[in-house]
Amino acid sequence: MSLKVFDLQCDQGHVFEGWFASADNYESQQAKGLLGCPVCNSHRVNKKLSAPRLNLGHAKRSDAAIAGSASGAASGSAVAAPAAGQMAQLQAEVLRHIRQIVRSTENVGAKFAEEARRMHDGETEERAIRGTATPQEREQLAEEGIAVMPIPDFLDDDRLQ
Repeated sequence: MSLKVFDLQCDQGHVFEGWFASADNYESQQAKGLLGCPVCNSHRVNKKLSAPRLNLGHAKRSDAAIAGSASGAASGSAVAAPAAGQMAQLQAEVLRHIRQIVRSTENVGAKFAEEARRMHDGETEERAIRGTATPQEREQLAEEGIAVMPIPDFLDDDRLQ
């Protein structure tokens, strides 16, 4: 499954990522007020402007060329990207946190929506769960006031080990 990743920002200035099945899926959730800031829970959330990522392997530029073009910018302040070593460290740290989250949740598989409802209704003990749900099930859960957070398919036990 291919996901669209958008940079989002709430009316309080908090910036975060949103993962959506499509641009239309984002628009639908935004129109229904289903998007919420993970920091302050504001539902006034909008997509930030962002450039598409282009993977042009043949167009590699040296750090000096990149720095030179950045210093030639007409206006504004420049922000340097992390060095390759720093980026690898950041990615390793993020992966370590994701592994910990996956380890601390119970995989309920295709029964995710059912189990989330049971916990919400007090029929079973609340606990951290993960699993699979259709877009319709996720929308129904949101309409029922049950907070869920879609995560990419690749964040499972086997692939994160």
